Amino acid sequence: MSAAIVVNGVEIELDEDGFMIDPDLWNEDAAMALAASEGILELTEDHWKVINYLRDYYKQYQIAPMVRKLCQDTGCNLKYIYELFPSGPAKGACKMAGLPKPTGCV
Repeated sequence: MSAAIVVNGVEIELDEDGFMIDPDLWNEDAAMALAASEGILELTEDHWKVINYLRDYYKQYQIAPMVRKLCQDTGCNLKYIYELFPSGPAKGACKMAGLPKPTGCV
C-alpha cells in the first residue's frame, strides 16, 4: 500500500517506507513536508547542507554515499547526523533529499 503527500497541489507518491517514488518531483517544499512526516518541524542550514550533499552525490553516482563519506564531506559527525535526522542518515536524510530508498547500509 503506497501513500502520498500533497505539496503545492501536486500529489507525490510515496512507497511503503515513505520514500518518494519519483525523485524528479522533489523540491524544497517536498523536503519540508517529508521532514514534518518525520517529526522535524524546521530544516536548519545543517539539514540543508546534508540534504543538498546527498542530492548532489546521488545525481553524480546514482547511489547514496556511505555514511563515513557523508560525515567526512559534510563535516558532520554521525552523532550530529542523528540529532538532525533522528531516524538516521538513510531513513531520514535520504528520504528528505528525495532519494530512492537506499539498498546498502547508509
